[in-house]
Amino acid sequence: MAQTVLSAAIGFALALLSAALLLTVLRIVRGPTLPDRVLGLDMLVAIAIGFIAVIAIKTGFSLYIDIAIALGLVGFLATVAFARFILARGLAPEQAAEAVSAKKIPAKRGKTVQSARRKRRGAR
Repeated sequence: MAQTVLSAAIGFALALLSAALLLTVLRIVRGPTLPDRVLGLDMLVAIAIGFIAVIAIKTGFSLYIDIAIALGLVGFLATVAFARFILARGLAPEQAAEAVSAKKIPAKRGKTVQSARRKRRGAR
């Protein structure tokens, strides 16, 4: 009885994780902005950890849990690296144009964006 319930729960979990994987890949492909895609990649890591955990329960091989923990750490570091990349890159061109037109950010007069960034960073 317990084995039947566990088998059904594993099948249900794998089906849900498969649906989440497909929807996340769709979000990555269709994501209108880079942060949407980064969030989708982070979600893919979480789904992969879920798959590994379910397979570990199904097979009874506990080494998979260690692999899932390592994948979680690598996924976290990748998310931080992507966030730093987005922060260093600044606003996306379409967002910058919208911000300037909405007068959230004053337009630079006679200076390029690169020279303004160099000035803020101390002209490295």
